[in-house]
Amino acid sequence: MAIQALESAAADTRQVASKYLTFTLNPESYGIDVLKVREIIRLIAITTIPQMPDYVRGVINLRGKIIPVIDLRLRFGFAKAESTEQTCIIVVKVKLPDGRATQMGLVVDGVEEVLNIAAADIEKTPDFGTKIDTRYIVGIAKIKGAVKILLDIDGVVSADALEKIGTNAALTTSAQTK
Repeated sequence: MAIQALESAAADTRQVASKYLTFTLNPESYGIDVLKVREIIRLIAITTIPQMPDYVRGVINLRGKIIPVIDLRLRFGFAKAESTEQTCIIVVKVKLPDGRATQMGLVVDGVEEVLNIAAADIEKTPDFGTKIDTRYIVGIAKIKGAVKILLDIDGVVSADALEKIGTNAALTTSAQTK
C-alpha cells in the first residue's frame, strides 16, 4: 500500500517535470508550462467589459482576435499595483469546461525566464490544513535557493470563472443587440 502511494507521488512529479515560463507577481515567482504559452506581449490598451469580476480586466484585440484578459494579481487576491515597464500580458491557451481550447491574456508584473525544471526539484503542494483551494498549484519548485510556485493555468482560470466570463459576455452582447 505504501509502495503504491510512493509510486503514485513519483508519477505525479514526473508529469509536472517540464519547461516552465517563470514570471513575477507581488514579488513572488510563478511558473506555467511553456507549452501553454502562445506569446508574451507588452501591456496594451485593454477594453473593459461591464459586470465582469474585478480580476477580469477586459479584452484586447490581438491581430484581429478578441482575447479576454485576466489580472493574475487580482485573481490571487493581491493588491492592485501600478503598471511598470516590466508589466506584460502572457497569452496562453486554456481548456474550457466543455473541452474546447481558447486563448486568454494574463497580466503579470514581469517575465523572468524559461526554466527546465527536473522532477527532483519539484515538491508536492503542501497541505495547509484549511479549506484553501490549491488545485491550481501543480507543485513547488526549488531553483537556486528560490521557491517558484508552478501553476496549472487551466485551474487558475477555473471553470466557474470561465462560465462567469462567458455568461456576462453573452448578457452584454445580448443587451447591446436589443
